[in-house]
Parts: sequence; C-alpha cells; structure tokens
Amino acid sequence: MTPDQILARMERALERRRPYESTWKDAYDHVLPRPGQEGALFDATAADAAEQLAASLLAELTPPWSRWFGLAPSEDTADTPEGQATAFALEGTARALQRELDRSNFAIEMHQAFLDLVVTGIAARLLGATYGRLQTELLTPMIARCLAILARRGEVPPVLLDGSGVRLCYESPLARVQGRADAANTLLFLDAVGKIGGTAAAQVDAASATRWLARTLGAPAEILVPAPVEE
Repeated sequence: MTPDQILARMERALERRRPYESTWKDAYDHVLPRPGQEGALFDATAADAAEQLAASLLAELTPPWSRWFGLAPSEDTADTPEGQATAFALEGTARALQRELDRSNFAIEMHQAFLDLVVTGIAARLLGATYGRLQTELLTPMIARCLAILARRGEVPPVLLDGSGVRLCYESPLARVQGRADAANTLLFLDAVGKIGGTAAAQVDAASATRWLARTLGAPAEILVPAPVEE
C-alpha cells in the first residue's frame, strides 16, 4: 500500500468509529472517570467490576507470571525427527521473546487494553467470541511483530507464523482449559471404542491418538518417539 492509501484507509476507519465516540465517552465517565472529574457516580460498583474483569482477562489470557504462548512446527512435520529438532529451536525462540516481554511494560499495557475492552467492548457478554478476536486481531499480530523485531536485531532466527512452517500455540490458562476439555472428549471416545472392541478398536490409530493428545495438552515434543519417515 502507498502512504496515501494508508492515510485514506485510516480516515475511513475514523469515520466509521465517530458515531460510537460519544457512547464510549459516557461509558468512561460512568466507569473510569478521570481524577477530579465530576460525574454522576453513586458508588464504585462499576469501576470495581471493570478492574476485576480486566484483571481476570489478564490472568486468563496473558498472565505475567507464566508463558501464555508457544511456537511449534506445522502439524505435518511435528512428529518427524526434523520436526522435533525444529521444535527444540523454536522453544529457544519463544523463551527469548518471553524474556523481552518480561523486561518491558507489556503486562501494564495489556491490563490497560483489557480495561478499554471491558469499558467500551463486549467482553462481559461474549467472552468466548472476544477471546477469538483478541487472538486474531491483537495477540497474533503483536507476537509476529515482536519476532520480526528480534530477528532484525539478530537475537532470534526469522520466523514466519503462516501455519505451513511454524504454528503459534496459545498456552494461557483459558486455552489450556479448552485443550483439556477437547482431550477429555477424545479420551471418552477412545474408552467407548475400547469397550466395543473388535473391529471398532481396530479403527483407532493409537500412535496418532497419542500424538494428538500430546499436542492438545501441550506436552513437549521431546517425550515422543519420532514418527517414521515414509520413503
């Protein structure tokens, strides 16, 4: 895109948001008024609720005390010896990125972003949909940008999060809850198939099921035997 196209696109975006700005201002006036601002507040219920929900979003999506993302090779190569070597290298890249986030003011800025989402967004009503949009529109582009900066500084090898070579995996508490639910459903299915036995049990690839469970539950690739490479 040319600079003029970028500016025109920004202006169109500003035009689309202008009808909502007065509503957003009213929301901030009633929930998070500025210091010294006179407002029609009767108590701190709304402000306390917004702070608590923003803190919960931070803890469940991007907790400062643990790594909430991971990098992994594509599913096509993850179980091969080459894929496991790639996984080991990507783990080092993910640790390098986490160190940079820990040294920055990332946690503070994310808390402020979640406050904005709570006050002017729809997090309280549609958290599941909001989580998906946060991943797609905020977290994934942000991680890709951070990796590009680190690669330009020579601190990590270039990484392209296109899904064909490297996958971005979310490992936050909320993501792990979903993963455990998926794993529980699969284990229930495997248990039912085992009870049927015979030809039903023969339809299940035990090795593939094990590898899928390992990926879903976030188990390290190093604990798995590499899948045989087809000649």
